[in-house]
Amino acid sequence: MASLHEITEDDVRTPLIGLMAVAAAALAGCGGGNSDGGVRAITIVGSSTVYPFNRAVAEHFTRNNAGFSSPVVESTGTGGGMELFCAGVGTQHPDIANASRRMKVTEFETCQQNGVDQIIELQVGIDGLAVVTSPEGPQFALTTAQIYEALAAEPWGEEQDNENWSDIDPSLPNIPIRVYGPPTTSGTRDAFVELIMEAGCETNGAVEEMEDDRKDEVCTDIRSDQAFIEAGENDNLIVQKVTQNPGYLGLLGYSFLEQNEGSVIGVAVNGVAPSYDSIASFDYPGARPLFIYVKGNHLEAIRGLREFVAEYVSAWGPDGYLVGEGMIANPDDVRASNAAAAEAMTALTLEDLQN
Repeated sequence: MASLHEITEDDVRTPLIGLMAVAAAALAGCGGGNSDGGVRAITIVGSSTVYPFNRAVAEHFTRNNAGFSSPVVESTGTGGGMELFCAGVGTQHPDIANASRRMKVTEFETCQQNGVDQIIELQVGIDGLAVVTSPEGPQFALTTAQIYEALAAEPWGEEQDNENWSDIDPSLPNIPIRVYGPPTTSGTRDAFVELIMEAGCETNGAVEEMEDDRKDEVCTDIRSDQAFIEAGENDNLIVQKVTQNPGYLGLLGYSFLEQNEGSVIGVAVNGVAPSYDSIASFDYPGARPLFIYVKGNHLEAIRGLREFVAEYVSAWGPDGYLVGEGMIANPDDVRASNAAAAEAMTALTLEDLQN
């Protein structure tokens, strides 16, 4: 009996029709696709921010679909998840990647080169990159420019010599700059750089005079001393660190702020505090869309993949259970367009990413 687990590296390089032929033989020979039949469960990797939402969908999917295996959901960070997802076609590779920022063009191109040429992009909701602190420490608001100046390796091309928040603005507390944040593999880190660092950098007109490469370096490089402390992919760990160190700030997904209300509180950025409404309206500077990427090449080979996507669609509305988990629902038109893409399994194109 053929087994999906026997797909080799040569199989990964075969055209989609070859994979489907192997899958069809496996499914026919195994008499189904549950855990007893030898066909593996749906595998999901990626963003630690999206992880709790996918875990909730996986639990409901399992309860509602007794004939399918429970999905395996792993938190690897957005970048790490994309690397695994784009590595190839075949059951040794994941079926879904979570992302707390949109797929990069370079990732899309890697996918294509490795035969992952049917990628379904679904914006499943909205989250906020929240700046948080302990209620036990000094309370203060910040601007994107102040955050940038505090954490840039070379703020506006100058030497970084800010040690305390008051060095940036005398009205800020005279306490050391200490911020817990995610590593470079995290989509939350990417979102922080794009939404906060670059926005703050561009408030100074001098950067517009720089060459593109130099501007990119000045606006995106984060200082590597103790002012910015990488705390791993686990947002709950950042909550713990901030709670234990009043006066320190943390960068994490809004859902973790909501779940730990009282232990940490949101810091207003540009005069707007992180909240459901301010993120849903994109008034809060850290508002960002959340995505899942489904490997269309696996739709026929992995039983339950379509049903899992359908479960997601049923859960992402304003009255769905994902809002209870801390997700912010997409606007009506965005939900409708993504539901249509989920139904048709419309493949992402390079032009889509570039628009």
